[in-house]
Amino acid sequence: MGLWNKFWAWYHSKTIYAILAVFITQWIQVPHMVWTLDLYIGLGWIYGINPILDWLLYGVDLIEIVSIIIITMTLYSYLKYRHERKQK
Repeated sequence: MGLWNKFWAWYHSKTIYAILAVFITQWIQVPHMVWTLDLYIGLGWIYGINPILDWLLYGVDLIEIVSIIIITMTLYSYLKYRHERKQK
């Protein structure tokens, strides 16, 4: 068993943690969506009150990159597992 296959066997066994990471990442997006709505509508509830808070809520978009990578790896692991089961 090569290093590549060992990694995917390990990753497949940890799939629940990958799903949990995506779950947390998606829930972090909720305050970001409210902040963006406030920005576009111009209510002034959240946007513009504190520049550090604005920077953090704007930077949440970068977390989506992690979510995309995790989902891609989880899907690949699942498809690899299904393919191996069909071959047996």
